[in-house]
Amino acid sequence: MITRTHATRSARTPVQQVALLVGAVFLLVGILGFIPGLTTDYDTMKFASHDSGAELFGIFQISILHNLVHLAFGVAGLAMARTASAARTYLLAGGAVYLVLWLYGLFVGHDSGANFVPLNTADDWLHFVLGIGMIALGALLTRRRTPVSSRM
Repeated sequence: MITRTHATRSARTPVQQVALLVGAVFLLVGILGFIPGLTTDYDTMKFASHDSGAELFGIFQISILHNLVHLAFGVAGLAMARTASAARTYLLAGGAVYLVLWLYGLFVGHDSGANFVPLNTADDWLHFVLGIGMIALGALLTRRRTPVSSRM
């Protein structure tokens, strides 16, 4: 008979712990974006438009779509943290998505109709930091360590 202990079931690799944390933060940010007071100019929030005047913490421009994306990214992180390989994929692929969003924000005018998410300068640079950070964590926490060969 195999008996599982609490420690066996809850043991997570570092990459799983980080993916779980990142997913939880995205989920929290998605929820916070729907709370008036934490979101300034809440009454100007649009579904998806550069005209959405709502800003999370008065800094990051958001819309309903932007909040929904954060919620989806959070749920994906929580789900993919179940295995080390999925957690690694979440961090690497998610980081790549955020770097693409960073480039998108740099090259699409903030007043352009193409800025439907919407993104402002603060969003752009947060996306850059998130992208680099997620990729670095996904790579560093799962790198294979090769033993140092003994010298002759």
